[in-house]
Amino acid sequence: MKWLGILGLVALSECLVMIPLTKIKTMRETLREKNLLTNFLEKNNDDRSQNVAHDPKLFLHPLRNYLDLAYVGSITIGTPPQQFKVIFDTGSADLWVPSTYCDSVPCHKHKVFNPHLSTTFRLSGRPVDLTFGSGRMVGFLGYDTVRIGKLVDVVQPFGLSKSQFGLEDAPFDGVLGLGYRSLAIRGTTPVFDNLKRRGLISQPVFAFYLSTRKENGSMVMFGGLDPSYHKGELQWIPVSQPHYWQITMNRITMNGVVFGCLHGCQAILDTGTSLLVGPSRMITTIQMRIGASPVGHEYAVSCRYVTRLPTIIFTINGNNYPVPPEAYIRKNLQGVCLSSFAGGTENMSRSETWILGDVFLRLYFSVYDRGNNRVGLAPAV
Repeated sequence: MKWLGILGLVALSECLVMIPLTKIKTMRETLREKNLLTNFLEKNNDDRSQNVAHDPKLFLHPLRNYLDLAYVGSITIGTPPQQFKVIFDTGSADLWVPSTYCDSVPCHKHKVFNPHLSTTFRLSGRPVDLTFGSGRMVGFLGYDTVRIGKLVDVVQPFGLSKSQFGLEDAPFDGVLGLGYRSLAIRGTTPVFDNLKRRGLISQPVFAFYLSTRKENGSMVMFGGLDPSYHKGELQWIPVSQPHYWQITMNRITMNGVVFGCLHGCQAILDTGTSLLVGPSRMITTIQMRIGASPVGHEYAVSCRYVTRLPTIIFTINGNNYPVPPEAYIRKNLQGVCLSSFAGGTENMSRSETWILGDVFLRLYFSVYDRGNNRVGLAPAV
């Protein structure tokens, strides 16, 4: 039975589990500092529209691009607990971490899970091949106890890497996906689905508050929400396809002119990227209109004129969600002002699709309601 009303979402303090997230330097920023970004992008073909050859013997993951992730939180796996920094990713549905079986360079630079040290580990042995735009993880499935704050999820399937590619400079150890089960490795149950099925959370909902502050203040909430993190009322939007957290968007305007999503389109709310991603042709139009020039694989604008740039308005379910230039232009450590727009969604589906990443989600507190298959948005505090 579906539960009703916002009062049901505001969980009691003993029911609401809040996990602090830390804002970190993205892998793109780290590679840029080391003058390795261009080489990495050429080697890994940073393109969301690329296709991957599917090996029927392996369980392949839909494409993910972890180059621009900016927020991590801590979980533990095993008994006694082994701690990992993970991305809480609404754009995927699997949990995976490096393991002691991995001899690749990326594993040597991160925490690895040792199944021999856990009394609750169970081996599945099924192979896993998770392929994404910025790398790849090949390994096998196991089962163990996963702890997210005070939530204890037993016999949770997760991936253990035997080799990893393209993740040497990743600022996280692994990924915890919060997408729908249809995104998960075939035959497995995602973490959130298990929390819901086992009655470990009071309501089948989670929420994100992504702070604009440098490090602390961001939160992911399970089982309800804390309304002190947003202003005004939540505006609810139905999920159009229960796969990604995908919704219908009405239009995108700049200076009062509709230039994207002219006849309606699809948008995916994705904590797994910090960017605003759309069809390459439309992104090129945006870059031209804001006066951005190509710099390697990115686009830069004059920092002097950022405040004069137009606000871009995303209209969703009849409500306007403005994104000002101070949000979509970011200054890197070298003092260059870069555009946060990127192309490459044109081959994700036949219809026009946009990905609203952390640039958007820092402005708008977001609630993901699996009980009613809807998303709630309100201005963040």
